[in-house]
Amino acid sequence: MIHTFKNIKDGFKNSDFFVRTRKRRTQNRSVYVIHEDSSTALTKLSRKKCILKVILLVPPLCGLWFIGQGSYIHTKAVLAQLLLETAWSETLDGQTEAKPWPWADTWPIARLSAHAYGTSHIVLAGASGSSLAFGPGHLFGSAKPGTKGNIIISGHRDTHFSFLEKLKKGDHIELQSKDKTSVYQVSNIQIIDKTKVDSIPVDSKNKLILITCYPFDAIQTGGPLRYMITAKFKHSFILS
Repeated sequence: MIHTFKNIKDGFKNSDFFVRTRKRRTQNRSVYVIHEDSSTALTKLSRKKCILKVILLVPPLCGLWFIGQGSYIHTKAVLAQLLLETAWSETLDGQTEAKPWPWADTWPIARLSAHAYGTSHIVLAGASGSSLAFGPGHLFGSAKPGTKGNIIISGHRDTHFSFLEKLKKGDHIELQSKDKTSVYQVSNIQIIDKTKVDSIPVDSKNKLILITCYPFDAIQTGGPLRYMITAKFKHSFILS
């Protein structure tokens, strides 16, 4: 009896129905495992694609941001120059301390030109950081443009005074004041310590002294050295 039951059980296990059922279950389980692994793989792949897209998008977005910043700065500089030109015209017409914009703490007092290098900049009163951001600044305490004595003007090496690197002995520089234009000739070029700027003599030799930071290609600003150009007075002519 037992032997017969065992034979029946074994026969049932080996029957086509059992075999098909077992295969079907095995296949279903295999399909389920494969489906689960595929979902995980697809999820990881999608995540990698998203990360790659972000990585690829970051440089262009940063570039657009910098372009936007550069355009803003350029537009601001152009607008400032237009306002400075207007204020300078008002100064030539007789207005005193014609401010380029209502909140400005400076005003145009001269125009500095080096025609051989296609350079012309409006000189502002004072050499503070806010003034130098828009143009060369006249050092208070030195002779005023159009008067006798040493006139000292400073500017940033990477903007308005970048042309100083090209100047050489014998070059001519014009300084237009409210009443006349004075012509100077470069006579000396020096590299000095910034502590010596305050000790430059203010005498009656009628010299024009231009100062900027040095070296011109320095990465950091505000180094200890200054590039100084001295130009001797040659002649002047009255504006018509």
